[in-house]
Amino acid sequence: MKKYNCADIRNVGLIGHGAVGKTSIAEAMTYISGVSDRLGKVGDSSSFFDYDPEEVKKGYSLNASLAFLEWDKKKINLIDSPGSGSFIGDTYAALRVIDSSVFVISADAGLQYFTEKFWHVAEDYAVRPIVFLNKIDHERADLDNAVNSVKKRLKNNPVLIQLPVGSNENVKGIVDLIGNVCFLYDKEGNGVGKESPIPEDMIDEVETARAELIESVAECDEELLEKYFEEGTLSDEELVSGIKKAIDGGDLIPVFCGSGTLNIGIDLLMQGIVNYMPSPDQRPAITAKSLNDDSEVIVKPGLNDPFCGLVFKTIADPYAGKLTIFRVFSGTVSSDTSIFNSSKNVTERVGNLFAIQGKNQNQMSELIAGDFATVAKLKETETSDTLCSQEFQAKFEPIDFPTPILSRAVVPKTRADEEKISGSLHRLTDEDKTLQVERNSQTHELLVSGLGQVHFDVILDKLKRRFGVEVEVKEPKIPYRETIRGRTKIQGKYKKQSGGRGQFGDTWLEIEPLTKGAGFEFVDKIVGGAIPKTYIPAVEKGVQGAMEEGVLAHYPMVDVKVTLYDGSFHNVDSSEMAFKIAGSMGFKKGVMECRPILLEPIMNMEVVVPSECVGDVMGDLNSKRGKILGIDAQEDTQVIRVEVPMSSVLNYAPDITSLTGGRGIFTMEFSHYDDVPEHLTGKIVEQAQKEFEESKSS
Repeated sequence: MKKYNCADIRNVGLIGHGAVGKTSIAEAMTYISGVSDRLGKVGDSSSFFDYDPEEVKKGYSLNASLAFLEWDKKKINLIDSPGSGSFIGDTYAALRVIDSSVFVISADAGLQYFTEKFWHVAEDYAVRPIVFLNKIDHERADLDNAVNSVKKRLKNNPVLIQLPVGSNENVKGIVDLIGNVCFLYDKEGNGVGKESPIPEDMIDEVETARAELIESVAECDEELLEKYFEEGTLSDEELVSGIKKAIDGGDLIPVFCGSGTLNIGIDLLMQGIVNYMPSPDQRPAITAKSLNDDSEVIVKPGLNDPFCGLVFKTIADPYAGKLTIFRVFSGTVSSDTSIFNSSKNVTERVGNLFAIQGKNQNQMSELIAGDFATVAKLKETETSDTLCSQEFQAKFEPIDFPTPILSRAVVPKTRADEEKISGSLHRLTDEDKTLQVERNSQTHELLVSGLGQVHFDVILDKLKRRFGVEVEVKEPKIPYRETIRGRTKIQGKYKKQSGGRGQFGDTWLEIEPLTKGAGFEFVDKIVGGAIPKTYIPAVEKGVQGAMEEGVLAHYPMVDVKVTLYDGSFHNVDSSEMAFKIAGSMGFKKGVMECRPILLEPIMNMEVVVPSECVGDVMGDLNSKRGKILGIDAQEDTQVIRVEVPMSSVLNYAPDITSLTGGRGIFTMEFSHYDDVPEHLTGKIVEQAQKEFEESKSS
């Protein structure tokens, strides 16, 4: 492979909401640059990026795909990221390792929810942005409206540096306002525009737009502003340098336009990436944490500095095994060497290094700061881990992935599936950090959680297709809990005589509630040896055992204080077991005098809906016993913040789709436990008792 200097590398991500055309743009970039010999199409086997069987089937990206290309003697490392709400984990990972981003916005729809969300994440990581208005050939394309949506909702300064030639389906070229030149594109051509005179009917429009661009750039720099006042214009070179400086300072966002499917304007976008986007040695320094004292370590992209990199993606390849993809932030790393995983405190052996080119891999001998690579069969390394040389002695903060919003209980269909499911799910969680798998200690169910029903369906398909594992899927049991609202004093006495040595334990317990979240407190107030000290831990164990099983509906009991204040014992018949049983009996009997109640998990939700759907969605949330915390108004959407019981939103995804025509989205995370209303308690207790009896009989 050709070697590049750090200054000649551009690490770029295509970022945006689902269905805005990011992959079509990526396909065009690889085709124009000669990486691919044909213009791939999303949804069929010709796609260079969406090659996973599920991606071909669904017609959109489920994973971040990587490629590299050369344009104007610069290497562009390109990440095509997903925009669907069910698969955005890879986008968060990509934003952590790129230096610049092309935010793709559909010219007909304007700024959409996930684009805005990604934008703020990019700001946190100091990722430099430009905007590409795609689908300018759409019948409802409106560039002014799209630019204004960016300006209003992101509170920044987007400026068009290009204008389309023609409108809607008649678009045939692009006018570059910086060079003041027109480029026309042939249908079915190679995607490289041909210089042509600016159409006469556009001359006035172009002059006005160019004057506005020059003024906007000048206002971002005092020296350029002074020259603009003196001469009334700026040179092309000053415009380019001024735009680059304004991007770096966050003062201006250049807006490109084109069509990925028609291959119009993509060559100018690549030139813009080369001209305006920072190389790895121009991005702000990042920090890691020292392994010795948690102090900050500044990481600079020097080739002579210690090697350090961050793993941002893992692929569970059924043939090649586990593939680890990482970015080098400083130093260099070579193939056939050992590296240190500072996150796991282990040393890993690196075999061959590869650069990913779609679904293919190109072997590399050395990797320098600022570049990406993959390595196979690292044993301990996972996504978010830091790879480094021994002298680095620091690690990066892990990638912050979105929290799952949908959980399902899975049951292996056969004994063979049961034997394979644990390892198979572990490999999938290696690959997808938004997938969570846990064995619920309360319900004993194997729970698989993801970012939505589509995400969950894809996971099931991977289990079957890759690992031959089939499962039955059920709604998870709600992990209710029990607590008390009253207090009592009660005797727990266990006496058994059966001819030989008997059993005797006598306890007096005071039971009272604790504050929410306090858990369990056991207090020993025995005086005068009423109960020998050797038996007191057994009483506590008996109480804890009764709490785990629950009293009202067999759910674990929380936030209870139990004081052992009196009792008696028998010199011969008393034992630890007798006092354990006595403690359990006393607690179970006493709780029923303490007004036991059920607690249910409450979720925090953010529901983003079109403004015209707010009333319907709020009505639905109220019917689900939701408590509206507030509404944040945006340009054409509303963000509803609400607390709602988990039992009401186990299947919320289809509800929000139905209420909003597929335009609503939500995020959800656990908040706290709260009292179950009295009118619902009886039904829940009855069902729990029924399940308990069935489990005993089986």
